Amino acid sequence: MKYSLFNTCRKYLKVVLCAVSLFAGTSFVYAQVTVEATIDSLQLLIGEQAKIKLQVSMDANQKLRLPLFSDTIVRGVEIVDVAKPDTQLLNDNKRWLISQEYTVTSFDSALYYLPPMKVMVNDKQYQSEALALKVYSIPVDTLHPDQFFGPKEIRKVPLIWTDIAPLVYSSVLMLILGAVAVFLVIRYRNNKPIIKIIKVEPKLPPHQTALKRIEEIKSNQSWRQNDPKMYYTELTDAIRAYIKDRFGFNALEMTSSEIIEHLLQEKDKDSIKDLRNLFEVADLVKFAKYAPLMNENDMNLLNAVDFINQTKIEEDPNAKKEPTEIKVEEKRSKQGRIALICCIAVAGIGALIALYVAIRHIISLFF
Repeated sequence: MKYSLFNTCRKYLKVVLCAVSLFAGTSFVYAQVTVEATIDSLQLLIGEQAKIKLQVSMDANQKLRLPLFSDTIVRGVEIVDVAKPDTQLLNDNKRWLISQEYTVTSFDSALYYLPPMKVMVNDKQYQSEALALKVYSIPVDTLHPDQFFGPKEIRKVPLIWTDIAPLVYSSVLMLILGAVAVFLVIRYRNNKPIIKIIKVEPKLPPHQTALKRIEEIKSNQSWRQNDPKMYYTELTDAIRAYIKDRFGFNALEMTSSEIIEHLLQEKDKDSIKDLRNLFEVADLVKFAKYAPLMNENDMNLLNAVDFINQTKIEEDPNAKKEPTEIKVEEKRSKQGRIALICCIAVAGIGALIALYVAIRHIISLFF
């Protein structure tokens, strides 16, 4: 019994030790920091450039501090540009791979030893391997010096339209905006009233309005032939509007019989006989679906015209005609003055910007 219990405990102890070892191994892998530096070209001519790439692999929860260089890595190897660091996420965001590129060049031919690059991870220093860079000078053929040419003379480049177009456009825009700003300032200082000219449409006499509308009804052949209800509705509406303006009672809201009764007070019975027949036929068409003949439609239209001509009032030729235009003077409101000031400010600022652009182009072209 004691031996069996001892074997069981020993098995459990082995399992626990294996789990601890596995966890410790995993933690060690994740806690490992690697630093690698590579160069894309080991040999350069004087003045050519090479890129040094520094890569740091570490855990995501660690803090990194990359090396800082002033102008050179070593004497003779100058730093032209330092790229922005690039970060890649690995192992479900548990690991980071951070890369940074340094662009270098050299103007002295020599074999340069580039020391290891040092980084700080959680205040602990790590470093990459060292690199080497060989810089060659340009080969010179000293046996044929006549093949070398000295510096060229300074040549004047002719101006083309693309060179002066921005200057011309900005100058024209400056002049236009400046003129607008000056005009608005003068307008604001004078504070003259705003004059508006309103065109008035001359009102036609009632009989001319009615005859014009009847002429439109007459020209619509489809109503007379296919839609008598619409034809008589439009015709009676034109007569009702004429009676309202001519005799002064609201014929638009009255029935046909009420209109006839009011007209009997103004005219004799015989003069409105034809008009009574027109209203009766119109009521039959609109409410009883009566189908009139074509000549009956034409006769009723002529009766409407005759009634208008018999009852119209001619204009007095000596009467003063109404004006077709009216001048209205309005004082500039507070909102108008504010809007005027804003327009002045916009035009002035635009003119100054155009002037600045023109001066910049003048300087770049001639200085």
